[in-house]
Amino acid sequence: MQTQSKVMPVNIGINEEDRQEIAQGLSRLLADSYSLYLKTHNFHWNVTGPMFQTLHVLFEEEYTELATAVDEIAERIRALGYPAPGTYSEFAELSSIPETKGVPKAEDMIRLLVEGQEAVVRTARSIFPVVERVNDEPTADLLTQRMQVHEKNAWMLRSLLEQ
Repeated sequence: MQTQSKVMPVNIGINEEDRQEIAQGLSRLLADSYSLYLKTHNFHWNVTGPMFQTLHVLFEEEYTELATAVDEIAERIRALGYPAPGTYSEFAELSSIPETKGVPKAEDMIRLLVEGQEAVVRTARSIFPVVERVNDEPTADLLTQRMQVHEKNAWMLRSLLEQ
């Protein structure tokens, strides 16, 4: 005998329509974050050249932080009452970060990661209007933390490109 579990309603003071809009925005943030995770991990494995050691370590720090972040973002989507995307096809559809083919030179890797870090910031920032309007403080806190991390990472990466 199969039993069907009932889905409990979510009553956290944010109506369903607003929760859905926030969850959709967070799904885009999750896709961007996961895409950046994959790109950063790929570059960690494949970087070469005179900056190898520095970049290998830096990229590992960044993808390790992103691994934790994607879990936090997905859990917030679930707390809002929606399923989190979790497949490559969903991420490809939702992400604003293009896949990088081949193995770029180290300097190009840095440039591509700056672009990825900045893309994540823009995606996070785009969710803020609805989050602020409905006083969704937990999501606002998550977005603020993500923007801080990615703005700092972009700055550090850009600094490596200065002559």
